Amino acid sequence: MLAMQYRITLPADYDMKIIRHRVETKGPLLDDFSGLGLKAYGIREHGVDGSPVHQYAPFYLWTAPEAMNRFLWGPGFQGVVRDFGRPPVEHWQGLGFERGPAAGTVPRAATRHAEPVPAADPASAVEGALARLAERARKDGVHTTALGIDPRGWELIHFTLWEESAPPSEPGDRYQVLHLSAPGLDALPTGRQW
Repeated sequence: MLAMQYRITLPADYDMKIIRHRVETKGPLLDDFSGLGLKAYGIREHGVDGSPVHQYAPFYLWTAPEAMNRFLWGPGFQGVVRDFGRPPVEHWQGLGFERGPAAGTVPRAATRHAEPVPAADPASAVEGALARLAERARKDGVHTTALGIDPRGWELIHFTLWEESAPPSEPGDRYQVLHLSAPGLDALPTGRQW
């Protein structure tokens, strides 16, 4: 499993109806994209859930690196580049994935939380993060949750989809999920991936 996200920060006066329309019309195009586990079309709006910015920030879980590459060099991502410029694409090696009690629902919210991996005993930090992943997966309202690592910057990323809004105690950036494409959700391996 590979995780990927690009975050496009938009001007403060940007009309987010444009993004909502974009997702409404283009989101279903990836509903059957081979090799895509899931894509959550996330947005943040200035002043909503504490967001300081307007942002379009889709998050992906890929079942195959070839599919991620096909997307990045294909017409879908080129449309993003044409309309917004080429954003940096963050990506992480998958460490774990779990389905939650709300896995059969359509998620409406997401959280993203990053944490550094300490230089001393990084394996223990990863073990702790995997334990928190399993614990989070049991929470009411969790659709799915994933953990990834970027060994270049030594950062763990926690990404969770929620049936409704995330609990206030859940750390990280909060997103509204406008659409979920999940053609390969059942192909994403659950549990520990290392």
